[in-house]
Amino acid sequence: MPLDAITAVGPEWDIAIPEAPAVDGAPEVDGAGGSSFGGVLADQVENLSAIQNEASAQSQALVAGTAEDASEVVMAVERAQLSMQLAAQLRDKGLEAFQEIFRTQV
Repeated sequence: MPLDAITAVGPEWDIAIPEAPAVDGAPEVDGAGGSSFGGVLADQVENLSAIQNEASAQSQALVAGTAEDASEVVMAVERAQLSMQLAAQLRDKGLEAFQEIFRTQV
């Protein structure tokens, strides 16, 4: 069974999408009291940083000989790698969409 990058990363990438745009300059909020797209994006970048830092710390513990389980280190490093690949793909798709908007003739 092939692994999907989104499901392999885990629930930390679940993003709540606002249902309707804001009115009268109010910030965009989803029905559950979430934050705007920019806030969600910032949260996910912080989450990515935390995943990368955890993988780094576990790798350093493995090198120092203090890691309890090598398989946990491998899983943390793979999770960090998949998270970074997903973030890079999202960035690339966003950039492509942005460029496509500017290529559109009115």
